[in-house]
Amino acid sequence: MTAPLHDTSEAEAAAVDVAADLPQKAIEGRSPWKIAWTRLKRDKVALAGGIVVVLLIFVAILAPLIVKLLGHPPEDLHEDLLDPLLGLPLGDYGGISKDFLLGVEPVNGRDVFSRIVYGARISLLVAFLSAFVAVTLGTVFGIMAGYFGGWVDAAISRVMDLLLAFPQLLFIIALVSVVPNELFGFEGSGLRIAVLVLVIGFFGWPYIGRIVRGQTLSLREREYVEAARSLGAGRAYILFRELLPNLVAPITVYTTLMIPTNVLTEAALSFLGVGVKPPTPSWGETLATATRTYQDDPLFMIFPGMAIFITVLAFNLFGDGVRDALDPKGSR
Repeated sequence: MTAPLHDTSEAEAAAVDVAADLPQKAIEGRSPWKIAWTRLKRDKVALAGGIVVVLLIFVAILAPLIVKLLGHPPEDLHEDLLDPLLGLPLGDYGGISKDFLLGVEPVNGRDVFSRIVYGARISLLVAFLSAFVAVTLGTVFGIMAGYFGGWVDAAISRVMDLLLAFPQLLFIIALVSVVPNELFGFEGSGLRIAVLVLVIGFFGWPYIGRIVRGQTLSLREREYVEAARSLGAGRAYILFRELLPNLVAPITVYTTLMIPTNVLTEAALSFLGVGVKPPTPSWGETLATATRTYQDDPLFMIFPGMAIFITVLAFNLFGDGVRDALDPKGSR
């Protein structure tokens, strides 16, 4: 009979004493938003898009300061920098110099850099405000259709189908064309911006309304909703305290993907001449002006086109990253 090589009871007791002396680290729970932020930080492409979006917002907000430091007022004419016969910028590459970072416009000699910077204000303002209108209407009507069901769901769904089948672009062109120069205290470009925001937002809410309706149909059958209903909670409490917080993630994702679409819509309308009124800077209006001289001054068309491209790409990359981060089934 062999003796044990060591006393296991004494070893276990020593291990317990050592573990007791070590500092204990508290277990920290993570909320769904914290988990989403952790996933988003791992997505370098989405973070790059988010950084560009933030920079664009700062450029739009600080446009007067940026132009004061690096450019000239966007409506000032510099005809002395143009060829008197052809109306084209003097010098190479559209008149680019240390004083005019992106050159000057043909025919009138306005600073292209300043108009690109100020154009960001119009594009982002219309995009964000119209997205706010669409999200507000879509959330209200979508959650009502999904929760109440019956004739309420049928009526709202038919309205959404009607608006989705309506030719949005043609209606906006026709509406803006007949809007008077002054209405409800708005005039000029301010009136055009208000009309664009309301019309783009109104025709955009059915898209998010369908998403909210579908999510609400699923959420209203969950256990916590049934529990709140059995405890006597009213409809308002269930809608705003139980359902709406769980709809924030899909609403956030769709909003980030709606904004670049609105940027393209505003640019297209300004390109067609039904956006903001000149001489108010707009990327679409600048593109429309550049089509007349693109063969002689191609950079004048490239700069506003690149501004639209970078803005839309940044929002799409960031929106895709947010969607992946908020997806509970995602692997990232």
